[in-house]
Amino acid sequence: MKWFGRYGSGAESPRSRSRSRELRIDRVALTDVALDPVRVIAQAAYLQLGEFAALSRAAAEAPDLESKSALATAAGRLLAKHRSLVGALERRGVDASAAMEPFAAPTDRFFAMAAGANWYESLTASYLVGGLLDDFFARLVGGLEPDGPELARLLLGPSGAEEIVSILSAATAGDPRLGSRLAVWGRRLVGDTLLIARSALPETVRTPTGEARVEPILTELMADHTRRMDRLGLTA
Repeated sequence: MKWFGRYGSGAESPRSRSRSRELRIDRVALTDVALDPVRVIAQAAYLQLGEFAALSRAAAEAPDLESKSALATAAGRLLAKHRSLVGALERRGVDASAAMEPFAAPTDRFFAMAAGANWYESLTASYLVGGLLDDFFARLVGGLEPDGPELARLLLGPSGAEEIVSILSAATAGDPRLGSRLAVWGRRLVGDTLLIARSALPETVRTPTGEARVEPILTELMADHTRRMDRLGLTA
């Protein structure tokens, strides 16, 4: 697998392993990579805002009241994560809006792409993209002082995944063709999502020689992506 390329449907994907997400963070750490705490937290905060906006739109377009209510509740959790990350920036004495500004345009373009062609693709993106980015940024912030572990737990906390899985699983169970289309969509999403994750790494890591340092992280991220696809009954 290559961090710097696109993860295509023909590449080998590792299977999920039976251990907790928090244990994986400890095992594959980025403590040897020099990170700018403000930059990392700001990007994570804006991504949460983008995830919130995307899921809010999905809630507004939901075809039934039960789904609308569940997704609105899930979106509220994402907004709470965003606000907590903004608080972490403010405790560092920085203007949170100014710190997030450099990430606004590329992140907005990414979420516009990830919106997909219909409501089901949008929901699939919320689940897969949000899960992968939360996992990755939890690894990044986990080693920051003084609140890294707290921020990592925040990112790995409840985010609406269960609600989305319930809705999508019910839909694909009764429509195999929908499941096939969403599987293709899920495989398309992962490449662009990894590029967003890559942009958070220092320049020294974003080189072919630096790839080996983060290869174990990519392996873990792809294992988790496969696990999420499996939960939806989709082929990664």
